[in-house]
Amino acid sequence: MENNSKKFPYALDLAASLLAMALLLGFMYATETVLVPLLFAILIAISLYPMARLFERMRLGKATAAILSVIVAIAVLYVIGWFIVHQSIIIGKDATAITDKVMSVLDRAQRWAEDSFGIQRSAVMDQLRDQGNKMMSNAGTMASATFGSIGNILAGAVLVPLFAFFLLYYRDFFREFFFKAFKSVPQSKVHETLNKIYYVVQSYLLGLVTVMGIVAILNTVGLMVMGIEYAWFFGTLASLLMLLPYIGIAIGSILPALFALAVKDSAWYAVGVIAWFQVVQFLEGNVITPNIVGSKVSINPLMAIIAILLGGMLFGLSGLILALPLTATIKVLFDAIPSMQAFGFLIGEPEKEHLKINATQELLIKWGVVRKPKMEKKVKIDVEIDTDDPTAPTKVHYKEIHESEINPFEESPEKEKGFGAEKGKDTKRD
Repeated sequence: MENNSKKFPYALDLAASLLAMALLLGFMYATETVLVPLLFAILIAISLYPMARLFERMRLGKATAAILSVIVAIAVLYVIGWFIVHQSIIIGKDATAITDKVMSVLDRAQRWAEDSFGIQRSAVMDQLRDQGNKMMSNAGTMASATFGSIGNILAGAVLVPLFAFFLLYYRDFFREFFFKAFKSVPQSKVHETLNKIYYVVQSYLLGLVTVMGIVAILNTVGLMVMGIEYAWFFGTLASLLMLLPYIGIAIGSILPALFALAVKDSAWYAVGVIAWFQVVQFLEGNVITPNIVGSKVSINPLMAIIAILLGGMLFGLSGLILALPLTATIKVLFDAIPSMQAFGFLIGEPEKEHLKINATQELLIKWGVVRKPKMEKKVKIDVEIDTDDPTAPTKVHYKEIHESEINPFEESPEKEKGFGAEKGKDTKRD
């Protein structure tokens, strides 16, 4: 039977996909107020799905299971928020004493700068006064932005649990929507893609929670060893800031370092706090996260940083938190769309073969740019030189044939006798 279906050129198909993605980003930016709570609700619903299934196996209805799962999540978040606020209030009771110590430290720093570099205190105070005036001039803008953020937080506190409940309760309804929306695609592929998105996002979330717990313990142990008060608070707060990838722990080290600078007699405690947190961040990025999350969420660091920057531009602080799970989801979708598979490959982690020293040569052979030589073994060549003066210096010129070049001796019958030009030649003079 003749196939009358039209097949568009790859360039046109790719351009259409990129245009659709650009329009989607514009739509996301325009609907940020509703979309951000919805995205957070999707992440929470995915993380709560195993709990909802557990309640359903206990003969509870789907609606009851969804409500109980959301209530448990709210309770956990409430406990974490109460812990942070309670510890902040306790630390705030000593704010006057801490402020006095900080001012004394700043005074010593000014004297040191004056003695070492000849910087007068008046110059330092003028700079501080100018910065203070600039901050005061922007106070109105900062206040409006702050109250706007508070309003968004309050709206999100209501919308996110509501969205999460309906996502859990209507999950099969939404799955059938995707089957109906992509009728031209094999339903098994749609089902597989949805399951892979769930697996990737859940692996990221569970791995993130596990890593945050380990980092909180490491941070707290280090602060306890240095004798810093409220070690559990500072260690846990820094681990929660891991929601901001790559920079969370570094930001979390600033507050305990300032606290150590204020309450300790030596500034080396603050240096020690920052150094220890950097060690923990190194262990987290190179040992803990790779072994816990592994290859389940395959995003290379360069694309992750770009995604975080774009997420911050698109949604602000919320975008920094949503960047990696959204990128992981986009990669799954790109891998499922033939015209976008190259971009899914670009987002993913490089294979080991891409990191070898001779990776370029193997890549050219793999894609047929150069021909793989038939003879791969090293061959030794005996060179005989006839000369009347055996003491005279003799120069031997030969060409090194690499795998990327056409071997001129490839079809030569002498190759079977051990003659040819390959890597590893030895010259012998008789």
